[in-house]
Amino acid sequence: MKKKFTESGIFSVISNKFVIASVLFLTWIIFFDENSIVAHVESKQQLHDLIQQKEYYKARITSDKQKLEDLSQGKEELEKFAREQYYMSKPGEDVFIVVEEEK
Repeated sequence: MKKKFTESGIFSVISNKFVIASVLFLTWIIFFDENSIVAHVESKQQLHDLIQQKEYYKARITSDKQKLEDLSQGKEELEKFAREQYYMSKPGEDVFIVVEEEK
């Protein structure tokens, strides 16, 4: 004869000390431990963000080095940079700033 799985069977499984200890252990590991799965996922996301920042700053350093090299080439390049970036002009010269409207 087969035993029916009754409420007393479920209660005996749930009240088993090994099941309770396993559930508590898994809960502790997943949520509360210093090296929990939640903390691991957050750390992985932070690592991804830092890698993106690293790539951004590498590209920025490369462009700044190129700009510095261009400025070091001579007085004409330095004058061109000053005119474009800081709207500087020679005495008696007019500067017109054209602003493009966004669509």
